[in-house]
Amino acid sequence: MQKKNLVIVESPSKSKTIEKYLGNDYQVVSSKGHVRDLATSGKYGLGVDIEDHFKPNYITIKGKKKVIDELKKDCKNAKFVYLATDPDREGEAISWHLYDVLGLKPEQYDRIVFHEITKPAILEALKHPRKIDQDLVNSQETRRILDRIIGFRLSKFIQSKTSGSSAGRVQSVALKLIVDREREIENFQKEEYWTITASFDGFDADLFEYDHKEIEIKNEQEADHILEQLKPTFQIESIEKKKKSKKSKPPFITSTLQQDASNKLGFTAKKTMSIAQKLYEGIDLGSETVGLISYMRTDSIRLSDEFVKSAYGYIKATYGEEYIGTVKHTRKKENVQDAHEAIRPTSVNRTPESVKQYLTNDEYKLYRMIYYRALASLMKDAKTENTTVILDNENYQFKATGQTIIFDGYLHIYQDYEDTKETVLPEFDKKKEPTLESKDIVKEQHFTKPKPRYTEAKLIKEMEELGIGRPSTYATILDNIKTRGYVIMQEKKFVPTEIGIEVTDKL
Repeated sequence: MQKKNLVIVESPSKSKTIEKYLGNDYQVVSSKGHVRDLATSGKYGLGVDIEDHFKPNYITIKGKKKVIDELKKDCKNAKFVYLATDPDREGEAISWHLYDVLGLKPEQYDRIVFHEITKPAILEALKHPRKIDQDLVNSQETRRILDRIIGFRLSKFIQSKTSGSSAGRVQSVALKLIVDREREIENFQKEEYWTITASFDGFDADLFEYDHKEIEIKNEQEADHILEQLKPTFQIESIEKKKKSKKSKPPFITSTLQQDASNKLGFTAKKTMSIAQKLYEGIDLGSETVGLISYMRTDSIRLSDEFVKSAYGYIKATYGEEYIGTVKHTRKKENVQDAHEAIRPTSVNRTPESVKQYLTNDEYKLYRMIYYRALASLMKDAKTENTTVILDNENYQFKATGQTIIFDGYLHIYQDYEDTKETVLPEFDKKKEPTLESKDIVKEQHFTKPKPRYTEAKLIKEMEELGIGRPSTYATILDNIKTRGYVIMQEKKFVPTEIGIEVTDKL
């Protein structure tokens, strides 16, 4: 029997797809994720020897012995071994554990990485093999050890002092943000204020100044006093028209995908990542099985030159040359690893409509949003004309604003996901008609509101801005604080429970 090259990936669904691409000389198998983890023995049950240079003690994960035995057998019968786990620190660490546990020698293996599961990407990866990157492995190991030292010690403390079950390096901070916000809401003192609005044929105007200085109306008496002075006739004081450009957003990274899927599709972060994983690992399209999107754990907005080139060709052919925009470049933010591209479709020709029949409704919704976001990021700015009209009535100034889209640009395909709406004002002519008659002038009472509770999207945005945690862990963290009973969801917003508040206070 002829020996084959062995390729080891993380997930079983991936292995079937990749085996089809590589043909008969290759056997593709999966480790089903991690095979080893830190033990829970030793001082404080850390699985880390804190007296001896933080030496980790790894053991086989429960139920993984069978997987390892089979992989050992496959390695014995293989001509050569390719470790093809995910293209991030976690994946690098899994490759290193496999190398160690399978007893591979440097000359028997190579490490390959790919950011999308398509035939060209896999074949290209085979042309650029390398060895395991020990720096990435050390980085993952350090974080894992830190998680243990902080998480285990804190969790023991929490269990002894509260009815809570655990604490962690990142989840504790996420919980603190939620508790702090709840206290802000509880301590908020609301203040009364009033607005005055004049309505005309086809538009409204709001009072905003008196004698060209900002005005605040604190109570009903003040509002009534103003209404008594106003006449039905308004003078047109000024008409200002400004042309503005509206840029498309960069393609999705992990955190922005989770935020938009939450805001626009109502998905939890956990659901978003689970669907994205499926789209990445491969969908059966009848004639082929192929990954529809590039790797979904990333914090870079970079797009490959090949994708940009093919997208430009597609935009020109489908919408016209005038819709071609420029590539979004980013000033490198702190903390960005930039190891992968942004999340994008693997082929611009696989439009959401063309693959809809092979996807579930939720898969289609997420793929459609990813597809059009990546394409829109390479399209021309939209151009709007914004009109501001100032009206005067007894030295009280009212303002009306309108917006018309002159050139739709990227909004041509991305309008569904944007709030840009047209509000068309009538044509005013100050010379011919210097005055306007209002149909009605009304007052309305309002109260100031505290900042709202966090939604998943808002909490992820806040954590990202504060540099807390990595985008790839947000889904797990939010899920943890829910399942541990530290928070409950009300109207899709986080509300801390008594235990959650107690845990935060103790920490």
